[in-house]
Amino acid sequence: MYIGEVSKLTGASAKAIRLYESLGLLGTVVRKGSYRIYDDNHVRTVILIKDAQSIGVSLAEFKRLLGDKTVLSWDVVSAFLDQKSKVIEEQINLLHQQQSMIKRYQYNIKKCLETN
Repeated sequence: MYIGEVSKLTGASAKAIRLYESLGLLGTVVRKGSYRIYDDNHVRTVILIKDAQSIGVSLAEFKRLLGDKTVLSWDVVSAFLDQKSKVIEEQINLLHQQQSMIKRYQYNIKKCLETN
């Protein structure tokens, strides 16, 4: 199938698909003249890339997960997701701390305004 069909099936733009290919994320893409010919594996990979991006995985991280392979190792992905989850948990904790500080500042400001 051509890039337009892959784009329709995945919701990724043709430009994004070309980028994924140029970064080596799609493996080998056969060419017929000046046209790229994609298969179902490419479609699944593009969908996987988009899903990964939706949870904050960068293309560079995705590339590292692939390594020199064209198929992801689920053990590697699972370990990566565990690490990503811990980072997010730390960010959430930091945001809660910041929110508490903001509330404390607001309370102190309110008290100052009431006494003046």
